[in-house]
Amino acid sequence: MDMTRMLERIKGHPDYDKVGMVLYHNGVVRNTSRDGRPVTGLRVAVDHDRLAEVLDEQRRRPGIIDIQIEINEGGDLQVGDDVMLLAVAGDIRENVIACLTDTLNAVKSSVTAKTEFFEG
Repeated sequence: MDMTRMLERIKGHPDYDKVGMVLYHNGVVRNTSRDGRPVTGLRVAVDHDRLAEVLDEQRRRPGIIDIQIEINEGGDLQVGDDVMLLAVAGDIRENVIACLTDTLNAVKSSVTAKTEFFEG
């Protein structure tokens, strides 16, 4: 997972001259679950067909130039490891922030499944 490489792909987009903002999300394995239990790591599974649908839908939004995503799937991730990088490039702040939020929520709710590992 490489945010610099992701930005290079965005800058290579033929409509990059229309970009006024690039916004990133970097999801990281934290040491507790949402309910406060200690976590030692997690594993992520990805529905690639659904991911393609989400990205296609979100890329069609007004003002959005490009969306890049990398999800660290399959292996056992430890606390502090990167889980997901998401970048949204678009014309103005309002379009980009809304798109990143909606894309992230769609990925979390309908694309990925996490298995958390707990102490003991």
